[in-house]
Amino acid sequence: MVDLDALRGKYLANIAAAADEAALEEIRLAALGKKGEISLMMRELGGMAPEARQAAGARLNVLKDEIDAALRARKAGMADAALDARLAAEWLDVTLPGRPRRVGSIHPVSQVMDEVTAIFADMGFAVAEGPQVESDFFNFDALNIAPEHPARQEHDTFFMARAADDPRPPHVLRTHTSPVQIRAMQAQGAPIRVIAPGRVYRMDMDQTHAPMFHQIEGLAIGRDISMANLKWTLEEFFSAFFETKVRTRFRASHFPFTEPSAEVDIQCSWVNGQLRIGEGDGWLEVLGSGMVHPKVLASAGVDPEQWQGFAFGIGIDRLAMLKYGIPDLRAFFESDLRWLRHYGFAAGDVPTVHGGLSR
Repeated sequence: MVDLDALRGKYLANIAAAADEAALEEIRLAALGKKGEISLMMRELGGMAPEARQAAGARLNVLKDEIDAALRARKAGMADAALDARLAAEWLDVTLPGRPRRVGSIHPVSQVMDEVTAIFADMGFAVAEGPQVESDFFNFDALNIAPEHPARQEHDTFFMARAADDPRPPHVLRTHTSPVQIRAMQAQGAPIRVIAPGRVYRMDMDQTHAPMFHQIEGLAIGRDISMANLKWTLEEFFSAFFETKVRTRFRASHFPFTEPSAEVDIQCSWVNGQLRIGEGDGWLEVLGSGMVHPKVLASAGVDPEQWQGFAFGIGIDRLAMLKYGIPDLRAFFESDLRWLRHYGFAAGDVPTVHGGLSR
């Protein structure tokens, strides 16, 4: 057996002088590898007398553990030094203010649609949906709109192309959300109480009209529903939506799908060019409504001798303009980021009846 103290000193010195982990690995193999110096000495123990083998084996195990510990400590030290160097090179002052990040906003149409839905949901109305591309039957025939009605002409409605030899009437981009009430009654029957928010299309474009806009349809069918129920429902809705008591005025009108029909005005005033809802002696027209026509009930599979009810349609975009002072409808769809940041809502502005509808 060689002098173990000299062997220990040699390897500890080499470990201390190692420049990197590759050099440490070479030292480990030279000392502790399968053909390492200490490993070969461990193999020689078998040829020694028992007493000498026991003494030499204990000393070799101590040396082996000491060198292994020194290798591990040196490797950990190198890793710590490398981390310190990296932290010094990648230093960042965390006390500096963060970089501002642009945050998106909720479009006023989406916000107002949520507000309206929250109010009617509190009144017990469910939400119904339907396709935006509708058949001639659901968009016109089932709603008692006669073939000669102006709405069925190309200057007012977007018609979908059909093959020249197809005898069926072309589909249309729905001109109102009223077809949803037909689909809802066909699917659920009566009694029923639903609203149908959605996108609609008409060939119109100016400061207060757009070829694509948004409506919400309301429908309530029961055995004893009357115009009085309609008036109460709308006054409760407008008072909740504008967050002030709002009176309504009904004016006789005509719609093919309701009888009797009424245009609905809300109380308002103009003060220094500013519209104020719920005060003054002025009136502003906001929606059409009436009792559902018996022919519409029959088209939806509901017996008009047993059931009756009211329907109404409100323009979502116009409600947004009135409540939030937006002057031009065309800006709703121009994707101007400045406009969206000004009129948009934060993601946390979730409207609820109990928690408040506006920020």
